[in-house]
Amino acid sequence: MPSFIADHPMLCAMALILIDIAVWRLISPNLANWKLAARLVIFAVFSAVLFNDGMNPMQAAPYADDTTLHLAATALQIGWWLFAARTLTVLLGAVMMQRVGHTGRLLQDLMGAVIFLIAIIAAMAYVLDLPVKGVLATSGAVAIIVGLALQSTLSDVFSGIVLNTTKPYQIDDWISIDGTEGRVTDIDWRATRLQTSQGSLAVIPNSLAAKAKIINFSRPADMFGLAVSLQVSPHARPQTVIEALERAMQGCRPLLAQPAPSVAFKASTGSGVEYEISGFVPAMGLKRETRNQLYDLAYRHLQAAGVGLLSATEGSTPPAVSGARALLERSTIFSTLRQEEKDTFSQNMTLHTYRAGEMILAAGEVSDHLFIIESGVVSVLLIKDGHKFEAGRMGPGEVIGESGILSDQAALADFSAKTYCTLYRIENEYLKPCLDARHDIGEAMKALLDFRRHAAQALTEDAPVVPVKKGFIQWLRNRGL
Repeated sequence: MPSFIADHPMLCAMALILIDIAVWRLISPNLANWKLAARLVIFAVFSAVLFNDGMNPMQAAPYADDTTLHLAATALQIGWWLFAARTLTVLLGAVMMQRVGHTGRLLQDLMGAVIFLIAIIAAMAYVLDLPVKGVLATSGAVAIIVGLALQSTLSDVFSGIVLNTTKPYQIDDWISIDGTEGRVTDIDWRATRLQTSQGSLAVIPNSLAAKAKIINFSRPADMFGLAVSLQVSPHARPQTVIEALERAMQGCRPLLAQPAPSVAFKASTGSGVEYEISGFVPAMGLKRETRNQLYDLAYRHLQAAGVGLLSATEGSTPPAVSGARALLERSTIFSTLRQEEKDTFSQNMTLHTYRAGEMILAAGEVSDHLFIIESGVVSVLLIKDGHKFEAGRMGPGEVIGESGILSDQAALADFSAKTYCTLYRIENEYLKPCLDARHDIGEAMKALLDFRRHAAQALTEDAPVVPVKKGFIQWLRNRGL
């Protein structure tokens, strides 16, 4: 052993403890194996220094004739037991993390507490030479008193052990405990913490979670169920309603193809009939957006089929109008036309039908007419890196071909029928005078064209590569310093 260490063992031992703390703080958490290796090496050197100088942690401290050195040696020998307990705890934690992941953190904490308790008792017995049996008897009585006073807390602790062992949920799972729904952010000694969809934090005691009804939305993984219920008029034919809702499902891209979404009849009353659309999305964050989109699509496709939701069928029955006239009423662009203008406009619209897979408007083609979708689902295909991909789906009331009408420019995407579709066609020779006379309609179509151009550009452009910052300052930031 170097002469400096042999001449100043206590100083070197204290320096090793400080070095261990500094190394543990400086090494990145991503380098867990290196942190563990560094701690093991430092503990081995620390042990060698103590044993070499006669400061055996299994015996009382030396230097009985020198009070200062005796107290320092006693502190270092007690520190050896605590250092050993911490090193063993970290080692067991690393092994458990590889086997069970973060879900075993509670068990790891319990094992660490037991190891530290054993280390403290060993230090009292060997280093301080105290009567351990008396201490254990006294601590047992104290433990009984404390246990009776902390029954609720102990119930939470042992319930937490059961939850970590049976694993009904784990970190980042979306669950519902007695109706409280959220993402699991932490499972500690006392409680399970959930981050709800509203962004708030719900703290549920483990004893309550162990007895409650738990629904885990994250299992099976990457599949989250949703359902949308709708009530329609009891006079509507069920097959017509089901076919319209099936088209709505096909128009909703976030829904997973497998397991396939479905439509089911739920209940019938004297006032209406209830149907339910159910399906799955790949992420919990998509549930709310997909439900809203699915409800809107269901509303539009039911309208296109001549079926109104129950709330829309209440009151007086509207006068019968043609399909083209009803489509103008539902269109967000042409709904501002006056009633007489809509009547005249609808007479210049011709109905066209397309089978599934048939091309409606190809990319690069300059359209001399405008399409308004009456029913069905239209698929929008863009090209990126020489490959076509589906960028979106369109449904009743949406228009196709506005770029050719407004600026004589070619279509940016392929528009093809995903299902059987019916579309009304308006020729440019009739539409142009209308746009010149009604600037509000022209502005609405320009806004739509600009939105689609920007969306297409964002989907087909490559994402910029973010340069990786390097340097000493960034190295310190990565380590939380």
